Amino acid sequence: MIKLQNIFIIFTTTLLISPSIKSQKPTTCNRSCPGGQLDPLPYPFGFSSGCEIQLNCTSNGSVLINEFPVQEVHSDGLLVSLPAMCGRQVHALAHLYGEHYAPTSTNAILMENCTEQMKNCMIPATMLRTHLEIVNCSDGEVGYGNVSCYSSDISQMFLDYTNVTKMGCRYLLTGVATEKIGDSPAVSLNIQMVKLGWWLKGTCDCASDADCISIVSPVDASNGYRCKCRTDFEGDGYKASSGCRKLQDSSGCNASKYFSGHCGGSGRVGVLVGAVVVGASLIICIGLIICFIRRRTISKSRSKISRQFYEAKGITIPIYTYKDIEKATNNFSEKQRLGTGAYGTVYSGKLHNGEWVAIKRIKHRSDGDENIDQVMNEIKLLSSVSHPNLVRLLGCSVDKDEQILVYEFMPNGTLSQHLRKERGNGLPWPVRLTIASETAQAIAYLHSNLDPPIYHRDVKSSNILLDYSFKTKVADFGLSRLGIMESSHISTAPQGTPGYLDPEYHQNFHLSDKSDVYSFGVVLIEIISAFKALDFSRRQNEVNLAALAVDRIKKGCLDEIIDPSLEANKDAWTFSSINKVAEIAFRCLAFYSEMRPSMSEVAAELEQIRTSREENILLLLDVSNSSSLSTVDEKETCKEAKNDEFDNKRLFDSMDSANGRNIAPGFVEEQWLSETSSPSSNGLLGSSSRM
Repeated sequence: MIKLQNIFIIFTTTLLISPSIKSQKPTTCNRSCPGGQLDPLPYPFGFSSGCEIQLNCTSNGSVLINEFPVQEVHSDGLLVSLPAMCGRQVHALAHLYGEHYAPTSTNAILMENCTEQMKNCMIPATMLRTHLEIVNCSDGEVGYGNVSCYSSDISQMFLDYTNVTKMGCRYLLTGVATEKIGDSPAVSLNIQMVKLGWWLKGTCDCASDADCISIVSPVDASNGYRCKCRTDFEGDGYKASSGCRKLQDSSGCNASKYFSGHCGGSGRVGVLVGAVVVGASLIICIGLIICFIRRRTISKSRSKISRQFYEAKGITIPIYTYKDIEKATNNFSEKQRLGTGAYGTVYSGKLHNGEWVAIKRIKHRSDGDENIDQVMNEIKLLSSVSHPNLVRLLGCSVDKDEQILVYEFMPNGTLSQHLRKERGNGLPWPVRLTIASETAQAIAYLHSNLDPPIYHRDVKSSNILLDYSFKTKVADFGLSRLGIMESSHISTAPQGTPGYLDPEYHQNFHLSDKSDVYSFGVVLIEIISAFKALDFSRRQNEVNLAALAVDRIKKGCLDEIIDPSLEANKDAWTFSSINKVAEIAFRCLAFYSEMRPSMSEVAAELEQIRTSREENILLLLDVSNSSSLSTVDEKETCKEAKNDEFDNKRLFDSMDSANGRNIAPGFVEEQWLSETSSPSSNGLLGSSSRM
């Protein structure tokens, strides 16, 4: 009897406490922050206590880690905004260290009011000048002059907070998150951002087809981990979430399932499919005969080009198979597409040695021996050119009737993107001037140091690329010709880009070295103004930037088109050098090609202006003293002109008189409504080309 009573008591007690036990279990995870761009968050992130890693959701949909907004969430890290701010205590950095996350060693931390300047910073000095001249901190001085940069040993996973704070700095200015690609140095920069690595606590609890990454917390030295699905599997890799599943085709069905009727249908479907396959076999047999004839023609072309490759003495670059290129670009994935231009589409790719490159898949051109010779000539030409400011050709592929070129990868995008602030916060004048000088030197090399000379024919700001340290690399200098020799130059099918195109081309359909000079003149005006070469949102007579610039320069109203962020009047050298560069641009934009300077002259003048800053030469006096013609009432010509002593109009009028003719560009109105390179580009946008 006692035993029965005991059993009854135990049973009753169990029933009574079961609801309380159930209520003590963790609630489900809320991964949604309504109205936010990150909604919903992936596992293991969320906004409630039942989530493995809990973040904060604001009423406007922002996701926060303490006071810092989360911009991106990835399988290996979080990108957190750290806006540049003067006077923020350095210990605010501690808010980015938590029990599940911490800043990685790939960050550079910028601090101010330090006892000494840091050394061995992973961010080049040019980068600091570029992005921090707009930051005014203590005493109203330019920010980067008082800023120290802290970088950790990237062999470590996380930044050591103790090391950061013991460097004697009072204030935390901002951070720069760098992305390490393979075994290469960091190449991608996120300004005013910090990357946080994250982990789950405990030992590995990953799916069977996932690898476990062990992590030691930099906060409390506890054990943690992350999961990652192996190659050929997809998912997040965690047992508690989606785990890993084998990659399938886009329909989620393989061949064996399809024919057995297990792909969304019954066995009857499989029978019908089988009948269709039998009928299709007859059609295939007929098709094979046609394909055999065509394949023989193609194979002759391939054998010839392969023979030419291996017999050619001028080609020293690696030759890749089509399979190599497919693997490097993930089968030409749209996610890796960098841009499409007049000559083809450019993808980022990772070679088998871990090197990241830019891969240009050239538009298909007509088959035949002539096309083979043209491709061979292009590759010979490109592989023989060497200049520090020209993008290097690293390899090629002509397998499977494709024409593919492999270039060095330019992580900082194009000059155009920076001028439009599509990347970064704009470029200060010294950096812009350096880019102009280096670009001119590269084009001058093509014109003067090669035999036969190479004429670029598509000089534009989107073809001026920037490497990790903002060094200039001019692209597409080899793809602007097809190898057909003419009397004075190497010809091309696409003939330039509207807004940059030599106006004389509309008269004689001939491009020369002076055509590149004209296009470069437009680029110089872009550098000064940050305006687009063609912009139909401007007034009708100002759509063409070259026409707008020449009009303002002749009227002495250059200040109307100068980019306000340049602060042209902040010192004598800046004011003088901007005016000098505008003068060079004006001469480059002359309608008649014989009135334009050579690229060698332009390069020499720009380099002199650039180096004059170091020598402290006040070119302003030269501008003032060189103006010797009749006076013009600037106040009547340009009501906005503020400095009568620097009469730009007289300067450029004197040029007209000295040349004995009116050299103002007589622009032909261009009818294309975008920056496509020419009607022959089949409507593909040249302005988005990265190479």
